[in-house]
Amino acid sequence: MKTDYLTNLLLMLPRPVKRALALGADAFICAITVWMAFNLRLEAWTSWSHAHFIAFVGAVAFALPVFIVFGLYRAIFRYAGLPALTTVLKAVALHAVLYCFAFAVIGVPGVPRTVGVLQPLLLLLGITLSRAFVRYWLGGIYLGIVHRERLPRVLIYGAGSAGRQLAAALKTSPELVVVGLLDDDDRLHGQVLNGLKIYDPAAIAALVAKLRVTQVFLALPSASRGRRNEILELVRSAHVQVRTLPGVLELAQGKVQVSDLKELDIEDLLGRNPVPPNQLMLAKNITGKVVMVTGAGGSIGSELCRQILKARPAVLLLVELTEFALYAVEHELQSLVSDACMGDVRLLPLLANVRDASRMEEILRTWKPHTVYHAAAYKHVPLVEHNPAEGIKNNVLGTLNTAQLAATHGVRDFVLISTDKAVRPTNVMGTSKRLAEMVLQAQALAMSEVGGKTCFSMVRFGNVLGSSGSVVPLFRKQIKDGGPITLTDERITRYFMTIPEAAQLVIQAGAMASGGDVFVLDMGEPVKIIDLAKRMVELSGLTVRDDANLNGDIEIQVTGLRPGEKLYEELLIGDNPLPTSHARIMKAHEDFLPWGELQSKLAALGLALDANDVPLIRTLLKGLVPGYQPEGDVVDWVHLANNPTNTTSP
Repeated sequence: MKTDYLTNLLLMLPRPVKRALALGADAFICAITVWMAFNLRLEAWTSWSHAHFIAFVGAVAFALPVFIVFGLYRAIFRYAGLPALTTVLKAVALHAVLYCFAFAVIGVPGVPRTVGVLQPLLLLLGITLSRAFVRYWLGGIYLGIVHRERLPRVLIYGAGSAGRQLAAALKTSPELVVVGLLDDDDRLHGQVLNGLKIYDPAAIAALVAKLRVTQVFLALPSASRGRRNEILELVRSAHVQVRTLPGVLELAQGKVQVSDLKELDIEDLLGRNPVPPNQLMLAKNITGKVVMVTGAGGSIGSELCRQILKARPAVLLLVELTEFALYAVEHELQSLVSDACMGDVRLLPLLANVRDASRMEEILRTWKPHTVYHAAAYKHVPLVEHNPAEGIKNNVLGTLNTAQLAATHGVRDFVLISTDKAVRPTNVMGTSKRLAEMVLQAQALAMSEVGGKTCFSMVRFGNVLGSSGSVVPLFRKQIKDGGPITLTDERITRYFMTIPEAAQLVIQAGAMASGGDVFVLDMGEPVKIIDLAKRMVELSGLTVRDDANLNGDIEIQVTGLRPGEKLYEELLIGDNPLPTSHARIMKAHEDFLPWGELQSKLAALGLALDANDVPLIRTLLKGLVPGYQPEGDVVDWVHLANNPTNTTSP
């Protein structure tokens, strides 16, 4: 440690001081080479005498001026290469001529003539080795210092056990430099922990400037989401990138690498803690049972599968239309089964379309699942708006087909994954999901009238962070690409929830169902999307480019609302939600049509869908789903191609 300090001090010295040190070092080499020349000539170790001193003065008098003339002290030793070596040879050669002439040819009393020959040879060796030593010693260290100066400089927030372990794991990292710790405990401020000073987080803006910090790592595994959100607000003002550490268990096992550190979890922006799940409700319809998930390869479907696996079903049927999505989720789940030693759980990947009655009937007849989670749906609002017939066929008729077959084959619990866009919808996707809810409500009523065994329920919630349709991964990619971030409207707001929390609540809501229930998840407060975008930019260590900051890094561009898109989403049609035994699950009372009336209207809708008569489809949907108010003209691609002059909505 002291050696590194002295080396760094030497490298930081002013150029004139370094040249004076080089002159002194060469004078010392002259003294050593004179003494060695005497020893070689007399074949014995000699003590310093008047003759030695005369020979030394002569060496310095001839060598140093020659070296100055040849520019040996203008060169940077740590970069010395072949040209520098050539210069050394020339300079020492001239010194040899002068020194040999004076001490070997002319002669000096008391100094053997052979010293005049030996000293230049020894000096050549000494000067060459000294330059080589400096080249490889200081040069390597200097390059190392330069490299480390260019590395990201990091502050670790949290001086507890997690922070200490993270700092120790990253101490020798070739990818970053830890320059200090932050901690809320004022008793630790100013203390030094394993060579790292602990600072007051309130001074983070000044510390970032002083220490040239570019990243902050959060080492607070036990902090609540609310507290983490407060910390993020504090760090946000410093314009540094925020990353989080992996699990504490991995830290304890010494497995932490820089690559393990994650980007900030945007879930922290929700500012609330998820309610711990009720394990009994999670297990009620799953443990030891045959469970089927439709749309198993999607964002919600795949997370449902992960949560279901934790409850150890006997068989998990993965029903998915897309081949690659099914392959990916089955491969991931098989790894989870192996890692958790769940050899008694059987995974079955099944390619199927929920609209294909014969295929779905075959699957349900073969395995007779106890519980079905119906997550298969087209959910992208603009795409469904441009392809309305296919969206309705999949979301409504696919749900009806699967529900009726489930009832036929004795499924005990059927849970539909719905959306907040089903409430007073302005788009086809939301309308199709509300109609799917109505189908299940009507089926549930019909089941109760004939003593059926299947319990139909539906769970309605808003956007989930990180899903395939979420703005979060899109914004993250746009920030990584240098912008701009595209936003449809500055006023747009959305509800958000993490995928794991949503999946757990869906399972628990299904366990509480009694038939025909419309459950609504408590999504917390709605989030303004432009605020989310700005926070993502700032917590990436960048700044937003706008009229107030023309030199910012990332621009936010407003592109306009897309077809069918709403500014604000709602979770309830009425204003009478009922509480349940779970703090985050409410029950809504929503009106619907009885099956006898709904069936005939669905038949008429089916004919319009087969003909792809989009204006008629809109008209029928308005009669089926109260509150559906389509905005704008028909934008179905096929309809527009066949009717280029007739796009007006009825």
